Amino acid sequence: MDQIYLEQLRGKLTGINQQLLDLLSERAQIAQEIGHLKEKHGIPGFDPVREKQMLEELVARNTGPLDHETISQLFKQIFQATMESQRTGHKKPLLVSRKNQKADTIVTLGDITVGGGKPVLIAGPCSVESYEQVRQVAAALKQAGVTVMRGGAFKPRTSPYDFQGLGIEGLKILKEVASEFGLKTISEIVDPAHIELASEYIDVIQIGARNMQNFELLKAAGQVRTPILLKRGLAATIEEFLHAAEYILAGGNTQVMLIERGIRTYEKATRNTLDISAVPILKQESHLPVLVDVTHSTGRKDIFAPCAKAALAAGADGIMVEVHPDPATALSDAAQQLNIEEFHRFHTELQI
Repeated sequence: MDQIYLEQLRGKLTGINQQLLDLLSERAQIAQEIGHLKEKHGIPGFDPVREKQMLEELVARNTGPLDHETISQLFKQIFQATMESQRTGHKKPLLVSRKNQKADTIVTLGDITVGGGKPVLIAGPCSVESYEQVRQVAAALKQAGVTVMRGGAFKPRTSPYDFQGLGIEGLKILKEVASEFGLKTISEIVDPAHIELASEYIDVIQIGARNMQNFELLKAAGQVRTPILLKRGLAATIEEFLHAAEYILAGGNTQVMLIERGIRTYEKATRNTLDISAVPILKQESHLPVLVDVTHSTGRKDIFAPCAKAALAAGADGIMVEVHPDPATALSDAAQQLNIEEFHRFHTELQI
């Protein structure tokens, strides 16, 4: 008989659980409607006075067997879940999200596609220093069959006394050399006022790690239709990275590429810590192409190739690496740039 009674009691609990679930669902739906109305009229979503009042009323009506503190904690959890449903119930997926667009975005640079399944290699000097320097690198890239060249014209540096780049003159050099060798070019822009001007000289505008959350720059990048290469910030989370890209897409520019360039951790063996896990996560969460900069992430020429292979194995759509004719005399990041011979070895190993 006790076993029969036990099963009856369990059956009652199951029925009550279902009733509670139905009531919680109904409560959440009502809360979402309240959230819509509050948002429409500019009323703050959280009302601490009303929450306190509801808790006091519930505790006053409590007749046990649960004590007042337990009732208070339970309903605080329900209130918190309700607030979360208000925030997410009418929230549209981000433009960068896979939920918003299932198909991969393919960025086109003439006859070159990024994100179309075949990885690309982007190479070039950290800084544009002279016409002859850029031309030597371009010739090496052309010989290797690499068709996209990077080169910094505006250089945001940690120290204000370091070389800051040649500016517009650097962009002109890139354009002249690229035209001669039939290459596409990438260069960083740091001032929103230069975005439209840059589109006349380069094929891809890079927004660097230090400017990932320069929101006025991101908005300006959204107003042009030139492809954008957005670098992850030094200590940015993946969520922050994707929201930065959202600024650009929200402005109307859908030709955006993401690039992982290492994040700052306590590790001293490398310049930064290459977050390989970010590649598959970004590919799952977003439809945008994802590249990896092995130069800035590691700062070590001896491990560029294995890190590049790891990035490609993780699903990266491309690799970026820095190349200089004579790294010892480079005006920026001398120790981490490959010379021409080292670049050819790197390229051969990557192909193998």
